[in-house]
Order: sequence, then C-alpha cells, then structure tokens
Amino acid sequence: MLYNTFIHIPGIGEKTENQIWHSGIHTWDQWQPPYPPNLPQAKINLITYHLEHYLKQQDGSASFYAKLLQPAHHWRLFPHFRDRTAFLDIETNGMGLDQCEITTIALYDGRTIRTYVQGRNLEQFTRDIDDYEVIVTYSGKNFDVPVIESCLHTRLEQVHIDLRYILAKLGYRGGLKGCERQLGINRMELDGVDGYWAVLLWQEFARSGNDRALQTLLAYNIADAVNLEPLLVHAYNLNIAPTPFALNNYIPLPKNPASPFYPDKEIITKIREMMHLSL
Repeated sequence: MLYNTFIHIPGIGEKTENQIWHSGIHTWDQWQPPYPPNLPQAKINLITYHLEHYLKQQDGSASFYAKLLQPAHHWRLFPHFRDRTAFLDIETNGMGLDQCEITTIALYDGRTIRTYVQGRNLEQFTRDIDDYEVIVTYSGKNFDVPVIESCLHTRLEQVHIDLRYILAKLGYRGGLKGCERQLGINRMELDGVDGYWAVLLWQEFARSGNDRALQTLLAYNIADAVNLEPLLVHAYNLNIAPTPFALNNYIPLPKNPASPFYPDKEIITKIREMMHLSL
C-alpha cells in the first residue's frame, strides 16, 4: 500500500488519491502520461516533481514515510516494514500514571515472543525494542508508551501505530477485548480475564511467590500483544477493500503462535473467588 500512496504529497488528499487510482494509476512507477484527465495541471506538476525528486532522496526508513503521512494512515506502512514491527503491551500495578509501575511487558514481532518481568529482566526491554522501526499497540499512545518512557527512563522513537484509533474509524470500539470479539478472535481459557485481573495476578505472585500466578499473568499479557497482529491485518484489509488493487495487496490472517506460558485454571478460579468476595 505504501507505493500506492499519493496523499503523502502536500496538497493531495484522499479524494485526489482516489481519482488517481481509478484512472488506472495504482503505484508510483505507473505515474506517467496520460495523466488523469480531471486533475489540474498544477497538481500533475506537483505530483511529478515530488515523485521524481523527493522520494528518490529518501533513506528507506519507516520514520521517513511516517513523517509524510498523518498518523491515521500509518497503517499503510505495515506490509513494507512488517519484519521490523513489534507488537507490545504492558501490565501495571493498576495505579495512576504518577504512581504506576510496570509489572510485565510482552513483545511480539510476528516470529518471536519476548516477556519482561519486574525484578527480573524489565530493563532489557529498552535494548530489545531498538531492533524495531515500528511499534503497534492498542491505546498505547495514551498509556503504554508514556508509562514505559516514565518507568524505564527512555524514549520510544519508533513509528507508532495505535490500533485504537484505526479500528474506531472502521467502526470497531469497546476496548481491545471488544474489538477482538467483533472480529472473531477467541481467547479460549483467558476469556473474561481483563486488566483488573492482571493487577490481582501480580499481587498474588508478589504476596505468595506462586509462579503459576505469574505464568497466568504472562499468558494474558502475551495474548494482548499477539492479538494485535491479526487486528492490524484486519484493519489493513478493511482499509484497502474499496481500492481497485485490493486483491493484490490483501494480507492473509496470521497463525497464532504457541505461547510459552499457559493460564492456570486453579489460579483463575482463585482470582474469580477473590473478586466475588470483594463485591
């Protein structure tokens, strides 16, 4: 989709871009006479100059293209930088931003799952995340990223695709779990487990040292991160569906990776009973 994009050119909006596509010009390489007859000559000159001079000077990085696009269109980068994209999610102690502590982080790049735990290897995240040019979250611009930057004293400079806004524009709302359900993603044993559970699971682990509580928490955290990939693929395919080149750009849904951690049924039952007693 990146090389089909024309809205990165100043003065070119989605309406003009659609005109270009439906005239039979689908990629940058196809921009040559005869140009779309409805386009003013000034716009034709602008596009020609931009494609011939500006893009040839690009360094091929995700950040270069991201600066040309509005954040609402950063999903267009995904297929071209998929091997340099990381899906991430954090869990915390449940406190406000000023007192928030990260308990675990899950990081998935479409191949490998990595986990980070407070008191064990949390600081290693800042080194590992540098392997990627793009990060994907759900509502991470408001929460995950500022918490990571505050708690780990770092800056995440990667291009950030926040699925909350991309999915909302497509009509999918209701939080991460709500979007998953609407798009047919099933959490199986973790169905019904949410962010509040994550806080209780960490408290149980911190209080008793019960490793099964930590494993259940990590299984939940991993599901949050791993499920971002099919959500982004869904969003990408839905966004390109109205284009004349949708079939050529369609991305198959990825297979779910095997998680290294599994939820413990006894722990889930125990947490559910704790929640019931607190009501």
